[in-house]
Amino acid sequence: MKAVVQRVIKANVTVEGEVISSIGKGLCVLIGISKDDTKKDMEYIARKLLSIRLFENDQGKKWHLSVKDKGYEILCISQFTLYHVLKGNKLDFHNAMAAEKSEAYYKEFLDLIRVQYQADLIKG
Repeated sequence: MKAVVQRVIKANVTVEGEVISSIGKGLCVLIGISKDDTKKDMEYIARKLLSIRLFENDQGKKWHLSVKDKGYEILCISQFTLYHVLKGNKLDFHNAMAAEKSEAYYKEFLDLIRVQYQADLIKG
């Protein structure tokens, strides 16, 4: 698994002009799932997302608190393109998990984070 993490004041996902999901302050995370990913990979990324210290504390000390410490939201977006390989001028996605399998894996990942944090603060 790969995760591209960005701190945000607000974030949303829109499809054809319709907002599918949105959050306030927190993390926007692009999640790439490899064809070789296991439950152990999922658990590792979930643990890191919830504990990585990206926010300042009340005294202004930067990189001191996690999203969990602050009670912020997380918006996860499945992004198979994180597992691309350049082949000439074309992208090859053979390292990404197949769509049918990755959808279930992604939902299981979201459920895992919801159990470890607050379900209503995790959006996908």
